[in-house]
Amino acid sequence: MNDRALIPNKRILIIDDNPAIHEDFRKILGGGPAGQSALDELENSLFEDEELDEPVAACVKSRFEIDSAFQGQEGLEMVSKAAAEGRPYSMAFVDVRMPPGWDGIETISRIWERHGDLQIVICTAYSDYSWNEITLKLGHSDSMVILKKPFDNVEVMQLAHALTNKWEVTQQADKQLELLDRQVGDRTAELERANAKLKREIEERARAQQALQVSEERFSRAFKSNPMPMAILTLEEQRHVDVNEAYCELTGYERNELIFQSFKDLDLFKGQAVQEKIFDALLANRALRNHSCSLRRKDNKKRSLQISAEIFRLGADPHLLLIAQDVTERVNLESQLRQSQKMEAVGQLAAGVAHDFNNILTVIRGHIDLQMMSDDMDEDVQDTLSQVGEAAERAASLTRQLLAFSRKQVIRRKTLCVNGLVSDTANMVRRLIGENYTLELDLGVELPPVFADVCAVEQVIMNLAVNARDSMPDGGLLCIRTKAAFFDRSDLGNRPEARSGNFICVTVEDHGVGMPESVQQRIFEPFFTTKGVGKGTGMGLATVYGLVKQHKGWIELDSVEGEGTTFRVYLPISTERIDQAPVKLPRRHVSVGFKTVLVAEDEKALRRIVAATLQHYGYKTILAASGPEALDLWREHGDEVDLLLTDMVMPGGISGRDLAEQMRSQNPLLKVIYTSGYSPELICEGMKLTEGENYLPKPYSPSDLADIMEHAFTEEGVTVGV
Repeated sequence: MNDRALIPNKRILIIDDNPAIHEDFRKILGGGPAGQSALDELENSLFEDEELDEPVAACVKSRFEIDSAFQGQEGLEMVSKAAAEGRPYSMAFVDVRMPPGWDGIETISRIWERHGDLQIVICTAYSDYSWNEITLKLGHSDSMVILKKPFDNVEVMQLAHALTNKWEVTQQADKQLELLDRQVGDRTAELERANAKLKREIEERARAQQALQVSEERFSRAFKSNPMPMAILTLEEQRHVDVNEAYCELTGYERNELIFQSFKDLDLFKGQAVQEKIFDALLANRALRNHSCSLRRKDNKKRSLQISAEIFRLGADPHLLLIAQDVTERVNLESQLRQSQKMEAVGQLAAGVAHDFNNILTVIRGHIDLQMMSDDMDEDVQDTLSQVGEAAERAASLTRQLLAFSRKQVIRRKTLCVNGLVSDTANMVRRLIGENYTLELDLGVELPPVFADVCAVEQVIMNLAVNARDSMPDGGLLCIRTKAAFFDRSDLGNRPEARSGNFICVTVEDHGVGMPESVQQRIFEPFFTTKGVGKGTGMGLATVYGLVKQHKGWIELDSVEGEGTTFRVYLPISTERIDQAPVKLPRRHVSVGFKTVLVAEDEKALRRIVAATLQHYGYKTILAASGPEALDLWREHGDEVDLLLTDMVMPGGISGRDLAEQMRSQNPLLKVIYTSGYSPELICEGMKLTEGENYLPKPYSPSDLADIMEHAFTEEGVTVGV
């Protein structure tokens, strides 16, 4: 403690209503000259210790500063004023009795309400208040001392020195406590700030950890449940670290079979080319997007994929996130669509070729038949013409197959029972395939009828049976099944040619050599064959395809090399009753007399042979190469014309139908016969045409032309069919 700390506060306040008491205190405590000698004697007697240091002795011998107040209110004001000036009193001598106004007890109480650190000496004779009464009113306090009157000078001096020093020590202690409190407060505030900062950091770290945990859980959930096949692999060795369920389904492996296995171990991509391309791109910091490749499953089935990949950090090591999209079905559908478009284009070409070829064959057969009618023909010439006629018939059969493929063949549909037709055709199939083969029929019960051409369906079954026989060179089992089938929109995903509705399915199944995929893609193309030269025309399955499409159905193929082939033909059902076979009446041969026929045909050679044939049978002909030319001739010779023989499709912008309508608008009794190399259902929608009555399909013979002409003039007219 420094010297300044030993110097007490010597300001003392005397509160007493008796002025003499004030003078006594001044004499005792050194407040004036009159008491100087007496005071010195007291101090010498009190402090005669020669061992005290000089500064301490000087401090002890210092004089008190005495102020006086004669009433309690005045004393309170002086205490408050001194405290406000920064020179507070350290102690006060307070008399108990101070009439009028406050007594000493109330004065002390009022002073302590404002200045509780003031040391108090109560001057009393114990006749006013007992100690219990005093403590009851003021409470127990170590800042209060009782001085009994009359008081001893030495006791007053001792009290003055002790209490002023106590006040100073108390003030210093309070200051130290205040300083300590301030330091503690500052340190506490600093610790609170540090604690708050640490708490914020802990909360931020907890939030970050929670966010990381949520992110990891979200990624894990998204990774595991994602329908896209996904895998995480090490970058260097390409080993699987984790895979989701979709990836397992794609590859056919269980998760435990994939983990820690590399692409090379599993040979998923059939060699290293794809793997090297993937990882070369990634190592060059290029993200891989939608790279097309093929994947080999565990069961050796191939799937078409588009894969994307990116490098990311998992812990301290770089890893690869691989995302695969199975596009096998889409690739198959695209392939089927391209195949369908190609077949459509080939069909259009085949139809055009067949149409023109039919015109040529009609000319050839017409000339042959006209020459064969001669009675004086040489036998060698007749034999030659017969062979030419047979060749023309075979060519006509080929054109019919082309038209069947292109769906422009003339067909005659009616309501019929498929089971009955299959049963009837089975006998021909057994004779056709031979004794080394077993034919098995599995026919559905109570199948609804279909609206189809009998000959066309028979041809479909026969061609499929022949194809099955050829795929089993050593014999085997051939099975034909029928059943009802219903398709809705959800069933059409992998069937681009299918449509919703009710159908009859005719299945032809063999257990032969099967077909590779390259053959399956071309199996329905005309003139495509896997047989040796001279062993097949390549038109069998093309004809099947065309006939089925012409019946508004479709055909599906499943084939596996070494296991066999299955064809499924779908035909729409009919709501009509099954037609009964018409009763054929014998043809009447009567003379029709001389009739004039207007022939509208754009093929010059065909016009000439038609004219020659009609003239041979006694008809007069007027020839036109187009619709407009036919109208010009009609305006000139309309009164003479008894019948119009017109091709359905002609140049000049006027079709055979338009030509007939314009002529019949002027002459409703005009008879009309249509000819065409196409099916009338495709080119004459809404018209009722009947072969042998008002429709003559190409190629036709002179006798066919003569028969329909005879029918036209002997029956009750020929309708246009509009």
